[in-house]
Amino acid sequence: MVNYHSTRGHKDTISFEDVILSGVAPDGGLYLPDSVTLENLTYLTQEDLSYEDFVKTIFISLDQASAKYVEDLNIYPGFKNSPEPVLKDLDDSTVVMELFHGPTKSFKDYALQPLGAIANRRLDELGERGLVIVATSGDTGSAAIQAVKSSENIDIVVLHPANKVSEYQRKQMTSVIQDNVLNIAVEGSYDDCQRIAKDLLSENPFGRRIISLNSINWLRVMGQVSYYVWLTKQFTSPINVAIPSGNFGNAYSAWFGRSKGLPINEILSSTNVNDVLRRFIETGELAPEKTLPSVAPSMDIQVPSSLERLIFDFTDSAFDFYDTLSREHKAKLSDEKIIELNHVFSSSTFLDDDIKNEIKSLHEEFGAIFDPHSVTSIRMALDNKGSIPTVAVATASPEKFSNIIAPLISTSSEIINDEKEEYLTLENDKFAISSTIESYFS
Repeated sequence: MVNYHSTRGHKDTISFEDVILSGVAPDGGLYLPDSVTLENLTYLTQEDLSYEDFVKTIFISLDQASAKYVEDLNIYPGFKNSPEPVLKDLDDSTVVMELFHGPTKSFKDYALQPLGAIANRRLDELGERGLVIVATSGDTGSAAIQAVKSSENIDIVVLHPANKVSEYQRKQMTSVIQDNVLNIAVEGSYDDCQRIAKDLLSENPFGRRIISLNSINWLRVMGQVSYYVWLTKQFTSPINVAIPSGNFGNAYSAWFGRSKGLPINEILSSTNVNDVLRRFIETGELAPEKTLPSVAPSMDIQVPSSLERLIFDFTDSAFDFYDTLSREHKAKLSDEKIIELNHVFSSSTFLDDDIKNEIKSLHEEFGAIFDPHSVTSIRMALDNKGSIPTVAVATASPEKFSNIIAPLISTSSEIINDEKEEYLTLENDKFAISSTIESYFS
């Protein structure tokens, strides 16, 4: 039996059934499985399985207790076509993995579709109605809404930073007008939204079961590990992966798979002007600064919550690190751990002008259009010439950022979404937001 423990050392563990609906642990940490009970992922084979059945096999391999939830469940209900990722060669050593062919044209669909379906089944089993609280920097919100909008057992609240996501991203969320969906634009940054969401998940002032669908939830990692298992099966050699990094959930999933034996060599994490992850990877110090808006808004993050699981893996307890971060607003790994970190991870910063130039230059070189996030990973992959392939993860469709791309490429035009919207704009105040949620769903 797999047990799940907090990254910060809380003595109590929970089961898979509990981790499905979990948020943060009682001590503020994130849940991780007892690694000694996990099977080595390299033993998995795809054989003649569909991608969906292959993912179910991975879930069950990670935790046998997931079998009763996934075996006869449609875990990708929002996908019109097969959810199998699309691979495209750029040159002899660089491949792009497209993860944007789901209902919201973002990689978030690959983990949130299964999580929404499994959470709904678990709530049905308990005879409860859950409240999902999600903070989003752009893509998670719409993917979470699509994952649960048809649920019989879930209400959802999405907090996004006002005027700091693209219009397309916002309308993907706010044009879903249903009684079980509440969108709130918070007058602050994504990190403010994430802090409020984590506080509400921890404090639960609503007197009902509340759930996280952010990368806080362990099942998000399970869903994302799945496409890295699949990816490594497409190559006869080890690979490197290059990933646009914001909250670090995608990069951590690659790391987790690597730690369980997947033939992943290097993990390249590209960042934008909010390059807290690059600074951490290079120096071992996490030192958040003011969050700045950019043309790649899903990376506009200074406190990447999923990084906590990596901190745990390097230190065996994240408590001291995050206690120091809370008191001193910065914290650092030991010199020995920094060397270990740099053995696997590298990072580059792309400012807005860099991103715009990459959109144009990659289009000129390959005749393809990539979104502002994906161009950063693709450029890192192209520059990472070596003896093994590097796979760049394309995390969003360029359609979602046509307002940025259209002025840069003459053959591209801006996509206008004129659907009706409904959302509230509230101050960056946890109590006002909590009160609004309470009255909306009362």
